[in-house]
Amino acid sequence: MTADTRVDTMVHGTIGGAAEVEHVREPLLRHLVGAILRRARLAQGRTLQEVSGAARMSTAYLSEVERGRKEASSEVLAAVCAALGIRLVDLVAEAHDALAASAEQQRRVRVLTSLRDRSPSSSRQVRSSTAVRSTTSDVVALAA
Repeated sequence: MTADTRVDTMVHGTIGGAAEVEHVREPLLRHLVGAILRRARLAQGRTLQEVSGAARMSTAYLSEVERGRKEASSEVLAAVCAALGIRLVDLVAEAHDALAASAEQQRRVRVLTSLRDRSPSSSRQVRSSTAVRSTTSDVVALAA
């Protein structure tokens, strides 16, 4: 698992005896909130120093919140929102919309990995641009 995404693995059934595995990547809430705050600050033409001073926090901490490196408390988010002149409910609503859009995109596109044919006697023909070769390696499938 990376710091940038949360990965859930879900088994949907079987294909030829092998499990169909889907990896779903959802954005972390701290990344979404940080990006929203940064966009609002930049849209106002303000610096990190100006907003952090108005929110009564360090510039370094606000920078880390904007970059999604820190999970800000509700008090911190309320202070930054007040400094930016935006409502906390609007920040949360925009983060909700981004999560909903991500979920919808994941619903439409599935990435399936490691579908192995379990029978040792089976062999697949794999066509490349230069030759046809026989292999029993894993099959990587993409579905939309």
